[in-house]
Amino acid sequence: MDRQTLNTALVEAGIPGGYYRIEGVHEPAPTPPDFLFLRRAAAGGWETGAYERGKDEVLARHPDEATACAHLLRLLV
Repeated sequence: MDRQTLNTALVEAGIPGGYYRIEGVHEPAPTPPDFLFLRRAAAGGWETGAYERGKDEVLARHPDEATACAHLLRLLV
């Protein structure tokens, strides 16, 4: 699964767009006060996490996009 496919799956599952941010694919504006995210990691690979009260908390690091997408899907569905 890639980020586009993940976003489509979340829309089809009826998950509100303000609940998540997928780097480069779904970036809600204005930025919600809290949401789950999927993004590229600075050191390589991918991260899934939560943004709350102006602070990011990385929940997991993943070696590839598919693994990170699967993790965010499990967190939201």
